[in-house]
Amino acid sequence: MRARIYKSDKRQFECKVESTGEMVKANAIGNLLKKGETLVVGDWVGLERISETNELMITSLEERESEIFRIIVREQRKKVTASNCDLLIILTSVSKPKFKRGFIDRFLARASQWGIRPIVVFNKMDEFDDDFDIKFEEKRLEQLGAKCFEVSALKPDYKPQYLERGYEELKEEIHNRTSIFLGQSGVGKSETINTLSNGSYKLKTNEIARVGKGSHTTTWSEIIDLDGFYTIDSPGIRSFSLEDVAPDELISLFPDLEEIASDCKFSNCEHQEDSKGCVFWTKFAPDSEEGELVHSRLDSYLRIYEEVSAFPFWQRKY
Repeated sequence: MRARIYKSDKRQFECKVESTGEMVKANAIGNLLKKGETLVVGDWVGLERISETNELMITSLEERESEIFRIIVREQRKKVTASNCDLLIILTSVSKPKFKRGFIDRFLARASQWGIRPIVVFNKMDEFDDDFDIKFEEKRLEQLGAKCFEVSALKPDYKPQYLERGYEELKEEIHNRTSIFLGQSGVGKSETINTLSNGSYKLKTNEIARVGKGSHTTTWSEIIDLDGFYTIDSPGIRSFSLEDVAPDELISLFPDLEEIASDCKFSNCEHQEDSKGCVFWTKFAPDSEEGELVHSRLDSYLRIYEEVSAFPFWQRKY
C-alpha cells in the first residue's frame, strides 16, 4: 500500500496510508538504507505487512519530485532532509524586523536549487508605514515567478491594500499542497501558519525576545497536516547561509542573472562596475526602470558571492 513518511526516527518511520489516512509505524528493509542513501520526511513509499510478525515494512521508494538538501562539502555528498515539497513560502516582515531584500534573495536561491516554486508573503502589513516601495518589490519578485501576498497574522480579517492578494488568495494557493515556510526570526512564521490553519494546529512558539529575535522550538523534521494544507517543519533548513554553494556555481541559483551574464565579454567576468565588457553595466543603467530591477538582484548576488568566497571551499563545515 502507498504511504507518505511524516516523521522519521533512525530506522523507524511514521507514515500516513494514502487510501485510509491511517497513521502507522514501519521499518525499512535494509537495501533502502544503504550507505549514502536514506528515507526522509515527505517521501512516498510502498508498505508491505510481514505475515509472521504483523510488522509493516517499507519495501519501495518512489522517485522524488523535489528535494530539500545541503551539500556536505567535506564528504562531497548531498544531505537530503525532506522531499516532495510543492511550495517554498518566504515570509518577510514589514515591521520588527524591518523588510530586508537580501533575506528573500537568499531563499529564492534555495528555491532555485531545490526546484521548488517560491511565493513571498509580506506579514505585519497593518504596521506598514511606506518605508520601502512594496509595489517595486512585487514587480521584481513576480518577474522571477514568485507570487506576492500581504497579510497580518494577528489580524486575520486584514484586507490587502497594496497588493492584489491577501489571506484568502494565500489559502487557495496552498490548498492541498505541501509547503515549507522560511523566514527571518521574528517575522511571524508560527502565527501565520496558525491563522492559515484556522486554529486546527497550534505550533509551539516562544515570545519574541527583547532583541527582536524569535526562538525555534522544533528539533526534528515532520510533516504537519493542517486544515487543507501540509507544511514541513525542519530545524535543519532554517539557516540563511549558502556556505555549501561553490562560488562558481552561485550564479546558477540566480537564473535571471545567469541568462544576462552569458552576454558578458569574458566568461570569468566578476560583474563589478569596472569589469570590462560587463553587460550588467553596459546595457542596464542602474537608474533606469529595467536597470533598477536587474541591479537589485545583482547587488544581492554580489553580496552573497563575496560571502561564499571568503574562505576556501574545502574548509567549510558543511
